Parts: sequence; structure tokens; C-alpha cells
Amino acid sequence: MEAVRHVEAEVRELIRRSGLDPARDTRDVDRLVRDAVADYDERSLHGGLPVLVDRDGAVKTVLDAVAGFGPLQPYFDDPEIEEIWINEPSRVFVARGGVAELTTTILSADEVRDLVERMLKSSGRRVDLSSPFVDAVLPDGSRLHVVIPDITRTHWLVNVRKFVVKADQLDDLVALGTLTRHSARFLEAAVVSGLNILVAGGTQAGKTTMLNCLAAAIPPRERVVTCEEVFELKIPLRDVASMQCRQPSLEGTGEVPLRRLVKEALRMRPSRIIVGEVRQAESLDLLIALNSGLPGMATVHANSAREAVTKMCTLPLLAGENVASRFVVPTVAGCIDLVVHAALEHDGVRRVREIAAVPGRVEGDVVEIADLFVQRDGELRRADGFPPHTDRFERAGYDVAALLAQE
Repeated sequence: MEAVRHVEAEVRELIRRSGLDPARDTRDVDRLVRDAVADYDERSLHGGLPVLVDRDGAVKTVLDAVAGFGPLQPYFDDPEIEEIWINEPSRVFVARGGVAELTTTILSADEVRDLVERMLKSSGRRVDLSSPFVDAVLPDGSRLHVVIPDITRTHWLVNVRKFVVKADQLDDLVALGTLTRHSARFLEAAVVSGLNILVAGGTQAGKTTMLNCLAAAIPPRERVVTCEEVFELKIPLRDVASMQCRQPSLEGTGEVPLRRLVKEALRMRPSRIIVGEVRQAESLDLLIALNSGLPGMATVHANSAREAVTKMCTLPLLAGENVASRFVVPTVAGCIDLVVHAALEHDGVRRVREIAAVPGRVEGDVVEIADLFVQRDGELRRADGFPPHTDRFERAGYDVAALLAQE
């Protein structure tokens, strides 16, 4: 290990002198590291230097240290690991197959700060006393979230949600056991027909993946505009305009919140609007957009389809005192057509627990919902409800009764 530290110090000095950027000049840095390891190995044979035991291992370790994320890089390289988080320097966790485990990695406080700085470098975002929270996307698409003291008690809290591509379309979710083929065919038809869909679930339930797969069913001629806190959606269509929020500057100016993005999206000739996640007042702007006849999709944190609809009836009230339930509730009933509720089960598998329709009726400030598919005996089965807007299905060439017929 001492030999590797010697090589790492030499490589860092060579990079400094050459002016290379490890994040950008990857090939040159890779060649420089290999040459440095080979040179060190040859010099160590003549005595006076610690000997390298594993030359290939030394190359990998040094590359991870200068161009990767150091001790965390093996977890980034492991395709089975979905998430990495640090509670304190000596407690680094990973999630593999939906199950959390404590790793043997032990860092120092300085190493944690150095890793965060490297992760944030490509995003242009920052974390400091004036801005103690940060959300950013790493070059590989993974999502980074950091919180620092005095918001936290003592240590920096770091969470990396890796961009693990397991599903690109609804058929992939069928293969993974998230959906049945019957429900996937119905959802594909609903997307093509232009129904407004809300994806609900808890943290790590697979909401973003579900949204990506639903969006993949959008007809290719349509123009899609997406609005997100940070870029996460990967929509495989040719006409996609993506926007993300911006943090305020050091002077506290220049912030671009999600509400602004939703409003701007309407000026960009969208055929569809997709909001990565609604948490606050931007839900009102989304409802107004959907109420204008523009099809759309979004995700929301909720424990059931019913709770998702209830939440969409309360979140818009955060937009201001002049926003009343008597406007919001019927608007939700008229705008949201389907709710897909997903969950992370105890066995680590993400499954859709229910697909519900919103027929558009309100009874005493309560939006009526109808079950289309519900989970029975661990499998998503057809219930007795029917979706709204059968005319839209017909225009798209679908027979709703045939789509929902028991298989």
C-alpha cells in the first residue's frame, strides 16, 4: 500500500505539471498513470523503494484516486449496487438489490469533503454555509445529495443514487416483475391515447424508472418538455427539451425554481409536459397546464393511489392564500386520469401495487377513484373499474373493453 501511495503522489505532481484535467482528459490521464506505474515498478527493482505487489491493481487504485471517486469507486463500478451513502466517515453504506449493508470502507472527514468537491465539479453546483444542501447529477447520471453541518449534527451526509439502467420501456418492467403484461399493455395504450398519468410511491420505489418507461411509449412525432430538480429522466425520443432548476448565486440571486420551469415549458410548443417530481406549489402550475388540454405526467411521494390524489388536492394550496380547495379539488378530478402506485417490497423487488382511474367525479370535496388493477396474492390483477376518456382510446385505435378484458 505504501508503494501505491508513492505512485499516487508522483502521478498527482505529473498531472499538476502537465495541466491535464482528470475528469476531461481521461485517455491522457490513463496513459500517464500506466507509464508512471511501469516506471516506478522498474525503479523499485533496483532497491530503495517499496515494491509494487500487484501492478494492475496499482493502476486501478491510482486511477480511482486521481480520476475517480477514490475508495468509493469500486461501488460505482459494481452494477448490482444501486445507492451509496455516508452517515459519517467510518460508516459507509450501500444498497444492493434494495437491501442496505454497511461496508468495510473507512474514510476521514477530509476525504469525504474532497470526494464531494470532486463530485460537484462537473455540475457547477456548490455546498457551503450559505447553501448547506445540494442536489447534483454526476457525469454517469447518478444523483448526488449532500447536507453539511450545522444542519447535520457533526458529519457531512452524502447520498448517491446511482443511475442503474434496468428498464427502458414497459416490457422491461414486465421482465423484472414490476408489471404484468396485461397491465403494461393497458398503460402503453393510455400513454399513446394522451391520458394524464401520476406515478406515486415512496423513496426508492422506482418512480423515475416507471416515468421513463411510460414516456418511452409516447408517439415519436410528439414534442416532450421535461422539468426536473436535477436531470434524471432519460427519454428515448428524438424531440425532447429538458430543463432543470438552478441554485441561487452567492449573492442569493438567479435561482430558478421548478414552478418557473413549468410555466416556461408552456411557451415551448410542447405536445406533452413531464415533471420529474411535484413536492410543493409547482403542483398548481402543473394542474393549470393539464387543465389547458396539454397531456402530461409526473411523480409524487405517496403511500397509495388514493393518498396521491389527496396530496395533489392539498399541495397546490401552498401556492398562496388565494388558491382554494373549491378550485383545486375539481381541477384534480378533471386533470388526473390515472394513478400508478409502485412500492419497494421486502424482497428488494419493485412492484406496481395498483393502477387506479380518476373518473372526474367529486363527492363532498373527495375525488372519486376506480380500481383498474390491484395486487392480490402478490400479483397485479384486473379489478372492476374503467378509465375515463374512452373516446381518446378509440381515436388512438384502442378498444378499452378489449384492453381490460380478463386474460
